[in-house]
Amino acid sequence: MKLSTEDLLDVGCGAAFLGTGGGGDPYIGRMLATSAINAFGMPEIIEPEDLDDDAFVCTVAMLGAPTVLIEKAACGDDVDLVISRMEKYTGRKIDAILPVEIGGVNSMLPIMAAARSGLPLVNADGMGRAFPEIQMVSFNIHGVSCTPAVIADDHLNSFVIETATAKRAEDLVRVASIEMGCSVIMSSYAMSGAEVKRTAVPGTMTLALEIGRAIARGRSSGTPVEELVNYLRSTEYYNQCKVLFEGKVSDLRRETRQGFAIGYCQLTAMDGSGREMEVTFRNEHLVAKEGGQLRAIVPDLICMVDNETAEPVPVEALKYGQRLTILGVSAPPILRSEKALAVVGPASFGLDETFVPVEQL
Repeated sequence: MKLSTEDLLDVGCGAAFLGTGGGGDPYIGRMLATSAINAFGMPEIIEPEDLDDDAFVCTVAMLGAPTVLIEKAACGDDVDLVISRMEKYTGRKIDAILPVEIGGVNSMLPIMAAARSGLPLVNADGMGRAFPEIQMVSFNIHGVSCTPAVIADDHLNSFVIETATAKRAEDLVRVASIEMGCSVIMSSYAMSGAEVKRTAVPGTMTLALEIGRAIARGRSSGTPVEELVNYLRSTEYYNQCKVLFEGKVSDLRRETRQGFAIGYCQLTAMDGSGREMEVTFRNEHLVAKEGGQLRAIVPDLICMVDNETAEPVPVEALKYGQRLTILGVSAPPILRSEKALAVVGPASFGLDETFVPVEQL
C-alpha cells in the first residue's frame, strides 16, 4: 500500500466512519500525521504477511475521552517516549508499528509514530472499528498479552505496567489516564510477526482509504450516502450494511465520566411520522433502538454521518438540530465468534440485550 499526504484526508474520513463515533477527531489525527510526515517522511506501509514470523511488533495509540482529545493532542515527544521505553523494557528493537484500532485519531497516530521512528506501519489493526477499552481487541481475544504496556502523558511522565489480564490493565490505565488529564499515549500488545498474522484484522488501512474515497466520489455525484453504502456492500467485512434511520438530533446527553464520553443521542424523523431513534454511546456507539425496538448492537458498527455529505460525525461533535443518517454495519467476522463476544459483546458493556447480527435485525 502506498500513501501520500493527500490520501490522509480520505483515510481519516474512512477511519472516522469505522470509529463508530469514537477513536478521536480525524482532523486532529490528520494534522498530527501530516506534521510528522513533513518532518520525517512518509512511512512504509507493509502487509502482515510481509513480516518475519519472529519480527517484534507493538501498537501505539492514544487513550482517553474523545471530548478531551479534541483539546489535548499528542506532542510527539510522548510518542517517541513510549516506543523507546518499550524497547528498553523488553530489550528488543521494534521492527514495525501496528494500529490497535481504526478510528479518527488512532488510525493517524500510528502513522505519526511510524514516521517519527522510521519504522514501517502494518496495514491491519485489532478491531476493524474502534472500541473504548484496551482489552477489546482481537489480539487479546486470541491470546496475545496486553502488557508490558508503556503509558506517557504530554509532560513526559511515564510508567510501565505488567498485569495478568488485559482487563486489569484497562482498569489500571484508565485510572492513571484520568490523573494524567484523560489523554495519554500508550504502547502495548508487543507481539511477534506470526502473532500479527494470526490475530490481526488485515487490510483495514486500505479499507479506511477506500471508504473515504467512496464518500468523496459520492459528494461529486450528489449521492454520498448511497455511494458509501454501495462500497461497504462490496467489502469482505462490512457487506451487511443498511440505512437504519434518517432524522435530526432532538435530544442529546454527553458527559465525560470515568475517562469516557458517555451518553445518548436521540433523533427524530423529519417526515412528520414521529419516529424516533436513540443511540447510546461510551466513546463509541453501542446500541441503536427505534421506538424501543433493537435495530443494531455492538460489536456491529453503528455509524452516524451527515445527511448531505456523509461526513462521519464523532460523539464529541454531535449537536442539536444536526441532520444525520444512521447506518448499521456488520463487524469483521473475527469479532462475531462466541469467544469474541465474551470480550466485545453487549454483556461486556453491561447491556442486558443479546447480540443479534444487524442483517437479522
